[in-house]
Amino acid sequence: MTQEEIEKENKEIAREYKELLSISYQTLNDEDKKLIRKAFDVAVDAHKDQRRKSGEAYIFHPIAVAKIVASEIGLGSTAIAAALMHDVVEDTDITVEDIQRMFNPRIAKIVEGLTKISRMEPDPDISLQAENYRKMLLTLNDDVRVILIKIADRLHNMQTMESMVAYKQAKIASETLYIYAPLAHRLGLFNIKTKLEDLGLKYTEPDVYNDILSKTKESKEDQTAYIESITSVLNTALEKENIDFAIKGRPKSIYSIRRKMKAQGVTFDQVYDKFAIRIIYKSEVADEKFIAWKIYSIVTDHYRPSPSRLRDWISSPKSTGYEALHITVMGPKGRWVEVQIRSERMDEIAEKGYAAHYKYKQGVTEENSLDKWLNLLKETLENSEANAVDFVEDFKLNLYAKEIYIFTPKGEIKSLPKGATALDFAFSIHTDIGLKTRGTKVNGKLVPLNYELNSGDQVEIITSANQKPSSHWLEFVTTARAKNKIKNALNEHVKQISEDGKELLTRKLKHLKIVLDEKTVNELVNFFKLKTSQELFYRVGLGKIENQKLKEFASQKNSNAIFNFFKKTIRKDAPEVKTETKLDLIVFGKNDEKLDYKLANCCNPIPGDKVFGFVTINEGIKVHKVDCPNAISLQSNYAYRILPAKWIDSSVQEFNATLTIKGIDGLGLTNELTRVISNQMNVNIQSISLSSNAGVFTGQITVIVPNINVLNRLIENIKAIDGVEKITRVIGTV
Repeated sequence: MTQEEIEKENKEIAREYKELLSISYQTLNDEDKKLIRKAFDVAVDAHKDQRRKSGEAYIFHPIAVAKIVASEIGLGSTAIAAALMHDVVEDTDITVEDIQRMFNPRIAKIVEGLTKISRMEPDPDISLQAENYRKMLLTLNDDVRVILIKIADRLHNMQTMESMVAYKQAKIASETLYIYAPLAHRLGLFNIKTKLEDLGLKYTEPDVYNDILSKTKESKEDQTAYIESITSVLNTALEKENIDFAIKGRPKSIYSIRRKMKAQGVTFDQVYDKFAIRIIYKSEVADEKFIAWKIYSIVTDHYRPSPSRLRDWISSPKSTGYEALHITVMGPKGRWVEVQIRSERMDEIAEKGYAAHYKYKQGVTEENSLDKWLNLLKETLENSEANAVDFVEDFKLNLYAKEIYIFTPKGEIKSLPKGATALDFAFSIHTDIGLKTRGTKVNGKLVPLNYELNSGDQVEIITSANQKPSSHWLEFVTTARAKNKIKNALNEHVKQISEDGKELLTRKLKHLKIVLDEKTVNELVNFFKLKTSQELFYRVGLGKIENQKLKEFASQKNSNAIFNFFKKTIRKDAPEVKTETKLDLIVFGKNDEKLDYKLANCCNPIPGDKVFGFVTINEGIKVHKVDCPNAISLQSNYAYRILPAKWIDSSVQEFNATLTIKGIDGLGLTNELTRVISNQMNVNIQSISLSSNAGVFTGQITVIVPNINVLNRLIENIKAIDGVEKITRVIGTV
């Protein structure tokens, strides 16, 4: 670099630093500014010789992360300083002890937590990515700011991924959609969540992302004019009532439009609420609820609301702290529009999550507010012994779940994820109550333990000192907390019986002149066709393995040991019969290798679909569609098992595809369908099933097609039939 370029870069670094101080959400005093300046100087010096792949000085990255932490997450000087130094221990000679000496134990602890996470990620071949996520989530026990800064770090990395190779982009984007976006959602960081989701889609499904983006841009002028037609009416009405307010139009994110298109099986044009209006009003805290409902009344005076789509999160805030009134109203031209009503305080909490809470509470500091918040999240992290993938999946369930509000017999309110059962409620009160639950009453009536609760239910738990959980209980609950507590209790029970069973088995074998060593245990496991030694001991402890069977084992062991050994070895090593023979249709990797594979039943790819290969443990390579419901989880957890794949010849093989169809019933509809499919398109129908109810028909058609292009043309031709309103391809058909 020339001297002129160095000076220009230094000026840009100084400008970024000044902007960091000016955009901070918290009010920074002189001490705070000194702390941040010191951290900045340490980071600049530590990273002075480093450059990013894009060519710019590395220091721009920690400054950008600190800016996100300061303005979008709203944390104070401690977190800003830690964000500036989040890579120094990982990438330079500076140690955690150095940071503790130069700053304080709190900052050193946060930087150490961030360093632990960084050191987990480079070795996906050694351990499952899910295991790394679990370790990362467990750092919540150290300081929740570790996760917040990591989310900011991930956001900036996602914003600057252009120079990476495509497969790395897809891996990082899959991780982002799998864990970081749900985490941001659960932590109340809705702006960051939306950005992470859109960027995740940009790199996992670039064609879909760009298509929706271009269509959104095309319709932007029309949407802006439409929103203005509504806001002008509401502005006039609200001003008459002397309400101090602002109205913002908010287009739906690209990811949320894509999610609706997939969930409802509709096109971009058929997604009816692609935008929302947000009314933000000024108010004293005591008057917030009154003014919110007053605004609701004014809005519904002009636009008819959908009664089923009212969401009152002011009376019962979400566990993230989110408060607002959401209503969906019928706007001009018959279009649905979502209207969100929030006070300025509610809006800040919606944007910043819990970081905004301590701004409005007297005597609350950043530290103790975050500690209270952390206690809400520790529930899911309690059982660190769970299988890593199950652990992360359970955690994700609780991250994105919608909430319902349940009353105790005394009238106290508890929030639970939507879909929670009466038994989940028992465990939400206390572990001991959950484990001793004998029965449950909802609104005064006795209900089964797996009864699914609804908002507003009042639940009473009936307990018994003699009650113990059974394995069936795992089917009766949905929350991670309840599952973990039941598994722990069952494991303890199994462990105790297994220990007793091992002692009993040792005594029984001694009578048969057999020593219970590792080799004998393995032989017994094979003899009884079991999977583990614990299962063997458990069955002995329960009395399920009879003495006669043990005598048979002893006899066989003595007379046929060698024969059995060879027989088992041959059976074990026998090559798996490959049922998949279409070796010329899909090729894998950079060299277009032809390998054995099977098509995944979860998404049923057919020729022309974009696909990838996944190396399973027992079933060889499974081929999934790129937009398979399981794709994000597989690419995120098992990136090292993903194989690039593509179809190379789809002309010699035919595939089944099932279509669901819905519309207005009419005379001769079946004849017209078969005419279009068989005569016009020359496609064979494997099965057709239609039923009519009050003038509306629904049904399924299974057709045999050579590739995706023929299927897409067929769908378009069926759509053109008079009366057909909706047609979608069923995922998971074979």
